Amino acid sequence: MAHPQAATCFGCKEEIKDKMLEALDKSWHPEHFACKECKKRIAENKFHESEGLPVCTKCFESKIQAICAGCRKLVTEKVVRALGKAWHLEHFICSGPCKQQLSGKTFVERNGKPYCSADYERLYAPKCGGCKRAIAEQALSALDNKWHKDCFKCKLCKDPIGVNSKFRADKEKQPICEKCGV
Repeated sequence: MAHPQAATCFGCKEEIKDKMLEALDKSWHPEHFACKECKKRIAENKFHESEGLPVCTKCFESKIQAICAGCRKLVTEKVVRALGKAWHLEHFICSGPCKQQLSGKTFVERNGKPYCSADYERLYAPKCGGCKRAIAEQALSALDNKWHKDCFKCKLCKDPIGVNSKFRADKEKQPICEKCGV
């Protein structure tokens, strides 16, 4: 009389003599039925599958399944991963007024949201005390304001005021160099 062939555990590759679990068309020792991502035993009844292997719900939701940060729906096609989140390609857009797609472009993060460089500068970059335009590069701090290096000049003679130069402020908080400031 032929004995039925013993099952082999897919996890450890050894014969299963006692308790057996069958899942994903494979046989397992219950203690070897583990998540392919975190390697922890899957003891709950609910699990997911990725590439023919079991995945626990926590890993599936955080590492495999992508929920779009823009619309909160499952991303099933191309996924954009940015700012620690997943996005549909069409939902990874500037949070500023332009709303342009940002995939493959330079962007700036503010409070967890992406902005194109132009909108970020327009909305959040400090404004120069001289020309009133956004300051994207290094700035000088003086007279309770930020300044482009080239904009920090005497209001009267228009000569640049150096870092170690003496100056005073007029009533509009504009710099007056030592030479003009009697």
